[in-house]
Amino acid sequence: MGTTSGRLRSGIQQWASHARAEAMDLQRDVAKAGCLPIQDAPDRELVTVQGTLKTVTLRPRGGVPALEAELYDGTGTITVLWLGRRRIAGIFPGRSIRVTGRIGVHGGVRTIYNPRYDLRY
Repeated sequence: MGTTSGRLRSGIQQWASHARAEAMDLQRDVAKAGCLPIQDAPDRELVTVQGTLKTVTLRPRGGVPALEAELYDGTGTITVLWLGRRRIAGIFPGRSIRVTGRIGVHGGVRTIYNPRYDLRY
């Protein structure tokens, strides 16, 4: 039993270490690109943020198709929502992207609706 918990603890530590390293890499990329960190981006002002798409989901809203993505930059996450879209070429989990728009808060969730976007390589 001690060996199993030791392996589990070691696995969790490796995962946490990898997650911290990924977050630091993303934060460096954001700073290098001259974008605002998500955690510092003000609401209701035009902002440009950059990061990696963690999830991309089709979520209809009020009978209208909507492509919803979770953008992560190492400091936080923000929801990006394209109304009237079922899919967008190049938008998939793991993709690096830069978006520009205004952040609104709806139901406690920070969201940018229909942003301009640039796919990063």
